[in-house]
Amino acid sequence: MSILRLIDLSGLNPPTKTAVVCDTTAYIPTAVVEDLGLSVVSLYVSVGEELERESEISDYEDFYERLRSAETGAKTSQPSVGDFAEAYEPLLADGHDIVSVHLSAGISGTVAAATQARERLADEGKGGERISVVDSRSAAGGMAFSVIAAARVAAAGGSADDAAARAIQVRETLKMWFAVDTLEYLRRGGRIGGAAAWIGTALRIKPILTFDDEVTPVERVRTRGRAIERLRSYARQRHESGADAWIVQHIQDHESADRLVDDCREIFGCEPVLVSEIGAVIGAHAGPGLLGVGSVPKSALE
Repeated sequence: MSILRLIDLSGLNPPTKTAVVCDTTAYIPTAVVEDLGLSVVSLYVSVGEELERESEISDYEDFYERLRSAETGAKTSQPSVGDFAEAYEPLLADGHDIVSVHLSAGISGTVAAATQARERLADEGKGGERISVVDSRSAAGGMAFSVIAAARVAAAGGSADDAAARAIQVRETLKMWFAVDTLEYLRRGGRIGGAAAWIGTALRIKPILTFDDEVTPVERVRTRGRAIERLRSYARQRHESGADAWIVQHIQDHESADRLVDDCREIFGCEPVLVSEIGAVIGAHAGPGLLGVGSVPKSALE
């Protein structure tokens, strides 16, 4: 499946003193990262003994084959304080203020590590006080919306305060839904949140989840086809409410994602903000077969 380019960025090229940092769990395509001038800090994942940077895992077929055969599943971890300091220091030295938008603190220590790096650099007199750390309270596409919104404000010459405020505004208007094939990977990884109550029926259902600081159950359906139809229904609800900036993401299901993208083009009457495959860190907890859709009002990204 081809990765679609972000909304047109032409004309948004003035020099900016605001830099935007995010982490790999937004799964923003490389071309979009480059267009927006983002700095991306990697989380880590291990299947077995080897700890790998998510940013260095490109062979998803191999990763999920290892995940399926692992007796205890995979482990994931946030970037270190040093990883964040390494990303922040050159930006601060170049005179930038920084907005750093990250994976929900409800499921990861990423925000905490970024905050510690900010404090360290402030204590060392390296400008850490010019860093604003924003908890997206989301993951994957939900976080991507906040990152993109902040970056567009920065590209238009907005201040770090303006960019951070826009990321938070988007966070409050966001809706995302995910259909997963099984709750088993979430159970193994300890990230199951409120869906824990469904574990006893997990083999007989196709769960639909959302994310509100942590994984939150929405509804249970019997078949994969029904789950995808419900995602279409949620997309229609968002269109009717005027939230027409949309994203589709998936894990190892290009065919279903292509069909959902086609359906959403018709529903929303416009191209997606982005379409991408979710990588190893979130994939380790959600498992192959995830399909998700979400949206925010277009005005939030302008």
